[in-house]
Amino acid sequence: MAKIAAGATLPDVKVKVGDEVKSIKDVFTDKGVLFAVPGAFTPTCSEKHLPGFVSKASELAAKGVKTIACIAVNDPFVMKAWKKDVNVPDSVLMISDGNGDFTKAIGMVLDASANYLGSRSNRYAMIIEPGAKVAWVGEGEDSFVDVVLSKL
Repeated sequence: MAKIAAGATLPDVKVKVGDEVKSIKDVFTDKGVLFAVPGAFTPTCSEKHLPGFVSKASELAAKGVKTIACIAVNDPFVMKAWKKDVNVPDSVLMISDGNGDFTKAIGMVLDASANYLGSRSNRYAMIIEPGAKVAWVGEGEDSFVDVVLSKL
């Protein structure tokens, strides 16, 4: 599967947002930012990536972002516990792609089996326009929130 690129529309794949099952397209009806991490509770994701978006949520909102969401190939219970542990406000959605269906559909699978993590998601961020259209997607940055802010 080719990786998703600017100009594409998010696929109609079900994910778990909190306690609700939703299509990822329905999560992003307005301007949004979706960022993915290889795993909840992993050191870099917990210490840098998620907190970066949490701390700059108001700056993102000031640039017109209505939805900020973190997605990981983890079960919904882990995502809920991670949200509580890192003290993530409700303004940042925590999305479980527990089966990796969305990750597979957009071509962002990471083989992390060498680290005993199985199939996970690459670290990436997307800017999404109304209608679930991808405006920008980037991978592998150390500080995605700053890159995203510069692209808005």
